[in-house]
Parts: sequence; structure tokens; C-alpha cells
Amino acid sequence: MLFLNRPFAAATSAAAVVALLSGSATAQTYTSCNPLQSTCPSDPALGTTIDIDFTQGSSDQFTASGGTPTYDSNGVSFTVAKSGDSPQLISLFYIMFGRVEITMKAAPGAGIVSSLVLESDCLDEIDNEWLGADDTEVQTNYFGKGITGSYNRGQFNPAANSQGEFITYTVDWTSDRIVWTVGETVVRTLNANEAESNQYPQTPMQIKFGAWAGGDSSNSQGTIEWARGPTDYTQGPFSMVVQSIKVTDYSTGSKYTYGDTSGSWQTIQAEGGSVNGNLGGAGDLSTTAVTTAASSTSTASVPVGGIGSGTSSSSSSSLPAGWVMTSDGKVVPSSSATESPSPSSSPSSSQSSAEAGGSGLESTTIAMSDSGEIPTTITTLLKPTVTDLVTATSVPAATAATNTDGTIQNKPEAPNSGALRQLSIYPWLIIVATTITSAICVIL
Repeated sequence: MLFLNRPFAAATSAAAVVALLSGSATAQTYTSCNPLQSTCPSDPALGTTIDIDFTQGSSDQFTASGGTPTYDSNGVSFTVAKSGDSPQLISLFYIMFGRVEITMKAAPGAGIVSSLVLESDCLDEIDNEWLGADDTEVQTNYFGKGITGSYNRGQFNPAANSQGEFITYTVDWTSDRIVWTVGETVVRTLNANEAESNQYPQTPMQIKFGAWAGGDSSNSQGTIEWARGPTDYTQGPFSMVVQSIKVTDYSTGSKYTYGDTSGSWQTIQAEGGSVNGNLGGAGDLSTTAVTTAASSTSTASVPVGGIGSGTSSSSSSSLPAGWVMTSDGKVVPSSSATESPSPSSSPSSSQSSAEAGGSGLESTTIAMSDSGEIPTTITTLLKPTVTDLVTATSVPAATAATNTDGTIQNKPEAPNSGALRQLSIYPWLIIVATTITSAICVIL
């Protein structure tokens, strides 16, 4: 809403409308509810440690999306056999700082990407990604607040024989630093004071892992090149196999709530516990060596995280009745997932509904900037409360679980990853803006 209290304000607001209409695109970020923009429901907390052995079967700590993972004596497999396959598991809990240890084999194949992604509601993100065209390295990356204007945050780090043997990869994340390890070798350390301004990940994270085809022909050319594709499905199928995952939450409590819209970790509230209340609960990080990055991604087109396109049907068998998984990996009421998007959030004719973030759109807000910068549209999805989710800290019978006390660029993206989208401005906006401007002139 525009508040026009004086002629100068009217002129400024009108200029903002003109600035909005003069651009060729808007930037759009998808999240179920962005705490930087509004008050959002709390996130269910893990608040402890779980150690899941997938060789024993599935776990109700995670739900499947983008395909159907399969289980056998090797663990859980995420197989890409055709265009659109992007099987993954997504945690039904969040951690507020913590450690994730995943033992896995990466998938082979040009253009095939195996991913481990930690992502928050306000789009803080920590990534591990393995490209199937190269079994000697892992890409590590981070993003903050959904800002993806530069590519210098990623590194390609040594990970020999990543497709031929089970290797344990660790992400150890605190308020001070993030440490990535391959086996017991530290391959990267990011100190909070070394991160780009306001870019250090520091809000409650959900965990996702699986495989997808970055080299699929439906992706942008930049994404295909980054994934070292194109993908030839006749050479498949291609499978990522995860033997086990151990997750330690460095905070305690039943749920995490954003105290304000700053996105600062100091404002996160832990109900029934405390932030950093379990710091050190995973024990000392076992390391025997330190190595340097093989190369940086400062000149590469690196997509922001997220796994696959979400165009395949999602599995929600482990979710409560009446809840479904959206294409951006959020759990929402089934009724909201079938709602039609509002006109202001409709994709252009050249953009599929999957690229626009899937269904389940609730509302759209256009933030106009007097500075002429590209405005940001936040599209929200309904999100369940913690009581609507299955209990995140219950121990599944089929698992071995143990409890312990800012320039916008044309950046290629993983589909439905939560990255910035470029949308054309619709003619009806021009009509609305013209009407508003005319009304202002009459009033003045």
C-alpha cells in the first residue's frame, strides 16, 4: 500500500511505480514463509542426535520427494534413469547449528549431480555437491538470505574415488565457522568473519540429500555446463547410495522461532531449550589432515542448492494424512497445494509451473524500490505447525538411532532450488500502475 501524505511522497511513490514498470524483470524467491518478511510458524527442532543406518531400511525422520528412493543392504539409493527424476530425502526436523555426517557413494554420469543441502526458511544454505563427470572432487558452497549475486563462495575440494567407495563427509556448523571434511581430512573451513557481508548461514536448517540431472536438456545452458553435461540417459541409470547419516543438533528444545526479521542467530528462540544448548554434543571433530581447495568457483556458473526439478510426483507416505510435499521441499496442507496462484505470481508463457516453484501459492507481495533496483517478489506457501508434523525426535523402528544429551545476475539455477527467478512484467501491472498514477494526479 502507498501512503501519500504530501506531494513529495506522491512524486516519490509514483517514481517507484515507474521504476518498477521500466525494468524488464522482477526477482522472485520461493520459500514456504520467509521470516525476513513476516512472522512465520515455528520450525520443529531435532534438539538431539540421531544416527540412521539405511541398510536397515527407511526412517520416519525423513520424507521422500521427486521420486522414490530404494533400500537394500547397501543403504538407500537415489536413482536418475530419465528426465525429471530427482529423488531425495528431506528431514522433518530442523537443526540450529550442528553436525551432519553422511556416508555415501556419489552417482556417476556426465551431468548427474549428487547433493547434500542444508537450507533454512530464509534461504541460508550450506551445500555439498558431487558431479558425476568427476570422481575426484566435491563442491562445497554457502549462501545467505537467498542472495546469489556472486559465485566466489564455492570451492572444488579433493574427494578421491567418490563414486567407487563409501566415504563419510561431514559438515560441522557453528555460529563461528563451518568445517567441511572428507573422511578425516579437512578440505575447507569458512570462518563467519570471512563470509560475505550478511551471508554467513545462521538460521535453523532443514536437511536434504539426493540426486538429479543438472545436465538435463530442460535446464539452462549454464547449469548444463556447470554439471558437465549434457546427460545421456542411455548410459544410465545413475545412482547415489547413502549408507548412513548422523545428525547432531547443537541446540535443544522442541521448536525454533525467529524473534524478528533480521535473520540473525542471536534472535532465534528455542522453545523448551536453548540455542547452542548442545554445543559439543557430537564430540570432537575427528580430523587427521588439512588440504586446500582444488579450485574456486569464482568464474563458474554455480547453481544455488536444491535437488532437481520437482516435476516428478512426490512421495509423502511418511507424512500425516492431509499433508503433502511441495516442489520446493516444504510440507503443506493438501488443500493449499491445489490452490491456483494469484495473477501477480503467474509465470510467463515460456516458463513452466515447476519453474515457478510449483503449486500451493498463498500470496504475493511486490516490494517497490525508489532506487530503481530490481524489486523482489516473495511468494509464500502455507506451512504446518509443529503439532501437524510427525514427531521429529521419535526413533524409527527400522533405524539405529541414538539420543545424546547483492547484484542480481542471470545465474543458472537448479530448478525449484529457492534461487532468484527472472520473470517478465505483465501488461496488467502497467494498467494498474497507470490507474494509480492518474488517481494521484487527480488528488494533487
